[in-house]
Parts: sequence; C-alpha cells; structure tokens
Amino acid sequence: MDTIPPISQTIDTVTSIGFTTVVAIGVSSGIFGIILGYVLRWALTTGKRGSVELEMKQMLLSAKEGAQKIIDEAEKKADKHAEELRAKEREKDIEWKKSEDRLIKKEELLDRRQGEIDTEVAAVKEKAEEVRGIKAQIEERKKDIETELERVAGLSQEEAKETLIKKTSDRFEEDFTIRLAKLEREGAERLDRRAKDILTTSIQRLAASTAGDIMTTSVVIPNEEIKGKIIGKEGRNIKAFERAAGVELIVDETPGTIIISAFDPVRRQIARVALENLILDGRIQPAKIEEMVQKAANDINKIIKEKGEQACYECGVFNIDPRLISILGRLYFRTSYGQNVLQHSIEMAHISGMLAEELGADIQIAKAGALFHDIGKAVDHEVQGTHVEIGRRILQKFGADERIVKAMQSHHDEYPYETLESIIVQTTDAISGGRPGARRESVEQYIKKLEDLEKIATSQPGVEKAFALQAGREVRVFVTPQKVSDLEAHSIARDIAVEIERELKYPGEIKVTVIRETRCIEYAR
Repeated sequence: MDTIPPISQTIDTVTSIGFTTVVAIGVSSGIFGIILGYVLRWALTTGKRGSVELEMKQMLLSAKEGAQKIIDEAEKKADKHAEELRAKEREKDIEWKKSEDRLIKKEELLDRRQGEIDTEVAAVKEKAEEVRGIKAQIEERKKDIETELERVAGLSQEEAKETLIKKTSDRFEEDFTIRLAKLEREGAERLDRRAKDILTTSIQRLAASTAGDIMTTSVVIPNEEIKGKIIGKEGRNIKAFERAAGVELIVDETPGTIIISAFDPVRRQIARVALENLILDGRIQPAKIEEMVQKAANDINKIIKEKGEQACYECGVFNIDPRLISILGRLYFRTSYGQNVLQHSIEMAHISGMLAEELGADIQIAKAGALFHDIGKAVDHEVQGTHVEIGRRILQKFGADERIVKAMQSHHDEYPYETLESIIVQTTDAISGGRPGARRESVEQYIKKLEDLEKIATSQPGVEKAFALQAGREVRVFVTPQKVSDLEAHSIARDIAVEIERELKYPGEIKVTVIRETRCIEYAR
C-alpha cells in the first residue's frame, strides 16, 4: 500500500509546478511581445520609407521646375544683355566711322596746308636769294662810295673816324664834364641825404654813451712791504702766482704799481682780482695764491656768464646755445682801440635792429649777426686765424642759424655780401667804431695812416702833391693841369678812393678831393 505524502509536501510540489508554469508563460509572453514589437516597428518603418520617397520625388520635381524657371530667366537676361551689347557695338561702329571721317578730313586739310607751306617756302627762298643779291650790290656800292670818299678827302676810314671823334670830344668835353659833375653831385646828394636820414634816426634812437672803457692791467700796491711779500723769498711767491694764473708779473722800480702781462684778457683779469684779494688778505704764500686764483677764476666765470646773458637779453637775441653765450661774455674783458668789445657789439645790435626795421630786413638776424660779429676775438689768442674766420667756425660748431653766420662774416670784407643783413652789420660796425670818441689810436698808428693815405694819392700819374687832413678823414690831391684834364681828374679821384678801400682798414669814410687849378701869370714891364 502506497504511502500518502504529507499535505505540506504536496503544497510545495503544487506551488513549484505553478511557479514554473508562470515563468514559462511570462517568458513566452515576452518573446511574443518582442516579436510583435519588431513586426509593428517594421511595418511603421516601411510606411515612413514610402512617405519619404514620395516627398523626395516631389522635391525633385519642384527643383526641376525651379531650375527650368531660372534657366528661362537667365536666357531672357542673356538675350537682353546681348541685344544691349549689339546696340552699343552699333553705336561704337557709328562713332568710329565718324572719327575716321574726321581724321580723313584732317589729313586732307593738312595735305592742302602742307602744299601751301611748300609753296610759300619756295617763294621765301626766292625772295631771300633776291635780298642777298641786292645786299651784295649794296655792299659793292658802299665800298665804291667809301673808296671815292677816301680819295676825295685824302684820309682813310680809320683816320676820318679818329678825326671826327677827336673834334667831337674837344667840342663837347666841357659840356660832358659839366653834365657828369651835375649828375654825380645830384645823385650823390640824394643818396647821401637818404643814407644820413636813416643812419641819423638809428643813432639818435640809440643815444649811447661815447666814453671808452679800459680794462686796466696794473695793480696798485699800498707799500713796498707788500711788494716784497708778493715777490717772496727768492721769487717763490711770484713764480707760484705766474704758474697758477698763467700770466707774467712785471715788478720794476715804479713805486706802488705791479703790471700784469698776458695775451688772454680773461687770465689777466683773473690775475688782477686774485692779486688784489691777496693784498687785502695779507697772507701771501703758494697755497694761498692757488686758492685765491681758483676763487678769482670762479668769480670771473660767473661774471662772464652773467655778462653774456645780460647782453643777449638787452639786445633781444634768444634761443642761443649757452656755450655761445659764455664765449660772448668773455668779450667783456676785451678792448679794441680802447673800446670795450662787448659794449661795442651790444651797441651794434641796437643800431642794426633799427636799420633793419627801416630797410625791411630781418631784425632778429641783423641783431644776432651784429652781437656775435666779433665773437672770434674772445679766443683769437688761442686759435689760429682771423677773428672773422674763428667766429664763423664757433657759430657753425654750436649750431647757429646759417643766416646769422652770413650776416657777421662780411663786416671786414673778407666774404662777399650775400644778404641785406650782412651789409647792415658792416655799416653798423663802421658807425660804432668810427664815431667820435669811440676809439683811440697810438701816435705811431696815426702817423702811419696819414703817410699811407698820401702815398696812395701821390702814386697816381699826374699828381703833383697830396695832403691828408682832418685826422686822415680827407685827402686833398693837387694835379698838374697841363697833364690832367677835367675828365681825368674825376677818374683819378675815383681810382684813389678805390685804392684806399682795397689797401687800408679804417672806420667811417675818407673824402678824396682832387684839385685841378690853372694859373696864368704875366708881368708888365
């Protein structure tokens, strides 16, 4: 007899079978769902593909229709453009045809004119041949007439010409002389009057003092004891002073005075100031001498700079290199014929500005050219060459305006007058240096100047004697009347004046007077 299993085991068995069935059913349902989903998806995809293909066919059809329209429009535009081009081409053909017709007409006109010109040239050549033939006949006739005249007069052509000129000259010599003298006098008077008006106005506006300025080189010694201290033991102090200051001290038997000798005016001034300070201090020894000389050099350099700046400010000359101003200030210690060179330059700058204003020249250039015209004298004892050439090099080195260089370089006639300002500077130099009391000359120079003037005058042919008058400002020349005519007297005066200008250096002007005097003497017995 079979054994009946327990109820719990039976339940478990049933439950296990039901779970397996459920799982199998679930798996089958999932597989069926997947298959069903795939079938549905395939169906949908197939439907969409057919729709896309339809849309693509429609788009392709629309594109073909649009392309056909574009092609049609392009063909229309091309036809229209071609028609326009053909119309333009027809217009161009018409214009070219007209131009060609005009050119043909011009060529025909030119051909006709060329023919006329050729005809006229031929006619002119024939006329020229006729004129040459007539001219040859005239020349032959003229020679025959001249030959006949020479035979009748008994004189050649040159002899007759000289005789006629001599007779005419003798007849009208006095008239020529009077007219020449009148023209020279009137012209000179007008020019002299105008020049005097301009110069007088300028000088009156300046109204500067005429006193000369002398920078002394002698130092007063209070007593002989101080002189002995300056000399020192075995000349030690004086040697130390000369070495430090670069000057030479002249101690002679003149009581109460020591002379300072040096070519450099600045060194001479430094030595004078240092020596005066040593005398006031009383402690004269080599160390103190060097200290005082250095102190004096610093003081003089300050004075130089201040004087240069004051001169530029007073004259209204600006934008100048400071080194040029320092060199200009050195002229404060330089004199020429007793006239202070810096003061002379300032005076010239003022007069040049006034003359430039009167004549319409550049006032600033004229002032600057006058102010720096003698700047070369500040270093002419150190640099080789004339002060004009040295001044030119200094101005060019420190970048001065080329117009200023041209204005200053001609004041001694070493360079040509290139500008109106250069003539103004030369004129003001003569005014400032030639006015009364401005400069002084030594007796030897004065006598030599008079001798040179008389020598130049007497070197002319026909001059009997000559005298220099008014301190060399006038030369009176007496000529032999039998050897010199009135016309030749004028020529001699001009030749003497030109020779004086070429040979001599002088301020102002020199008047040349030629006297031709005829004396007829008879005796009654």
